Amino acid sequence: MTDPWLVVGLGNPTDRYARNRHNVGHMVVDLLAARAGARWTSHRSRALVAEVRVGVLPGGVPGPRVVLAKSTGYMNVTGGPVAALARALGIEPRRILVIHDDLDLPLGSLRLKVGGGEGGHNGLKSITQHLGTRDYARLRLGIGRPPGQMDPADYVLRDFVKVEQPEISVVLEEAADAVVDVVVNGFDKAQMVLHTDRSRPT
Repeated sequence: MTDPWLVVGLGNPTDRYARNRHNVGHMVVDLLAARAGARWTSHRSRALVAEVRVGVLPGGVPGPRVVLAKSTGYMNVTGGPVAALARALGIEPRRILVIHDDLDLPLGSLRLKVGGGEGGHNGLKSITQHLGTRDYARLRLGIGRPPGQMDPADYVLRDFVKVEQPEISVVLEEAADAVVDVVVNGFDKAQMVLHTDRSRPT
């Protein structure tokens, strides 16, 4: 419980991409930082970081330490900054949680997993390459498949449409809650709770 987590939100930098489907990882870590009233600062690893405490432990003690991070470079070169930051902080891959968009999940879906393939996601490919392992945790946020014959590369760089905004706002909050659950209660328990709750009919 004393070891910090490194929680990385994937996305592309600058306001041009800020609301893109590909940037849901950035959106979640931004939300977590805002909840804690934390400010982003530059790190020599070419990442922005915000250190927070999440959740509350028995007796009202502030929850575990978490380092939120987002690369200042583009998605396909995320791995270098993530690996450099992890080394600088002494954080092992087993304590890294990467939040990313997933074309293979329906819009609004949330799934936790450890390891496995990258599913064609360039950000994950870069992280795996630079960490030298796939054994890090991921929080997958479904963005759905592109309509018709649209190129997936174009689809992920489009903003959510107006009709999707209410659902996405809720899902981002739920994703932030899932991160807190992982950090406070452990990955296995958080995964079971998330997947069980989301399999129930509403």
